[in-house]
Amino acid sequence: MAAWQTEEGGYQHQQSTRPLTLAPALTDSPAGLPAWIMEKYRAWSDCGGDLSARFSDDFLLTQVSLYWFTGTISTSFRPSYEYAHDLTRRVRRVDVPTALALFPADLSRPPRSWAERTYHLTRYTRMPRGGHFAAHEEPGLLADDITEFFRDHRSPSLPVRNSGA
Repeated sequence: MAAWQTEEGGYQHQQSTRPLTLAPALTDSPAGLPAWIMEKYRAWSDCGGDLSARFSDDFLLTQVSLYWFTGTISTSFRPSYEYAHDLTRRVRRVDVPTALALFPADLSRPPRSWAERTYHLTRYTRMPRGGHFAAHEEPGLLADDITEFFRDHRSPSLPVRNSGA
């Protein structure tokens, strides 16, 4: 965790302490916003430093456009600030069955014992590849894991439907 904080934690510190300094700069800069977002996709994905290995230019420009045209980069910083200043209630315990899929290039990969302290963990999967943007990077792996999680928790009285796909 300390190594990650030193190498990658600058964004979190800035968003947690001075989000209203960073937000106007990114909201007003057609070069700054894409640089900020592209850097997160590069650092948090399983791309080996080459964005084009995982993401098309159209996809990345769409992500930037969503923030640019809606002016919402500022609100995306709020959770970091609120959590750091105890404005968000901490989760003490989740008693519903919970699954955790760990992708090797994600921001954190907590050990099972850590997750079990807070969650009623019934599925813990270490994925072979993927990162923070797993739904785009590895949609098949993620979908299969979600399917298996719900298969384990399906009511025995419900019929299993096979789409034939």
